[in-house]
Amino acid sequence: MKNNIRIAAVAFLVLGVGYYFWHGLTSDDMLPWVGWQMGLPIAALTVVPIAFAFTGDGILSALTGNNSSAYRNALVGLGTIESFAQTGVYLNEQPQVKIAFRVEGAHGETFPAQARMIVPLTELALLRPGVVLPVRYLPERPGRVEVDMSGDTAAAQEAMNQAMIRKGFTTRAKLDIARRGIAAQAVVRSLSVPGEIRDGHTRVNLELVVTRPDNSTFATHMDKFLQPALVSRVQVGRIVQVHYLPENEQEVVLSLPVNAG
Repeated sequence: MKNNIRIAAVAFLVLGVGYYFWHGLTSDDMLPWVGWQMGLPIAALTVVPIAFAFTGDGILSALTGNNSSAYRNALVGLGTIESFAQTGVYLNEQPQVKIAFRVEGAHGETFPAQARMIVPLTELALLRPGVVLPVRYLPERPGRVEVDMSGDTAAAQEAMNQAMIRKGFTTRAKLDIARRGIAAQAVVRSLSVPGEIRDGHTRVNLELVVTRPDNSTFATHMDKFLQPALVSRVQVGRIVQVHYLPENEQEVVLSLPVNAG
């Protein structure tokens, strides 16, 4: 779509300017360069920069609410923000932002990439280094990505699950518990930090007291790697969300947000 709009704009420019010069050089009018034909190159020179501006990276997506056609069905990866900056371009008083990502692809490959997108002023503060966003990417063009705007949470969750499995942070069995298990609340009774770090995640040992739906409780232990920002959410006395299967209460899965502030 972006290329079609730009090609049409350039074609309009070529035809408008071409007709103006052809008319001026071949017409028998007294003033061959003056007349309605003057409006063609003027209009074309106005339309072309507008067309290119509004089909720039992130602009068209902001207008349509969708990813560009090239990325709409592209692979889904996980983009960790490394830095960002405003470009100086605005759409409806909302700034365009250039984001530098470290992307983990669908097969575990990692690569740097950039994206441009329009971000509402109310959401600008949510962008910070370390935040993870689902992105769409083309393997043959890994340097550029688009933040996924499809709303397909299942695809984003699957990308996150596969990344966590590859890094040893979870297993398929634990993902099954998170999917089928009973949602419950638990209180952190004890917390210890052995000091092991894996891929920027801190290993913690937790003792939890889980409350069943009938208000009875059971105790269990958990060994888990967490983002450093999430460790504060599992301090002693904190209430956390968990999932478990009644037939195996000792295997509990902790539910915490990916992007912690």
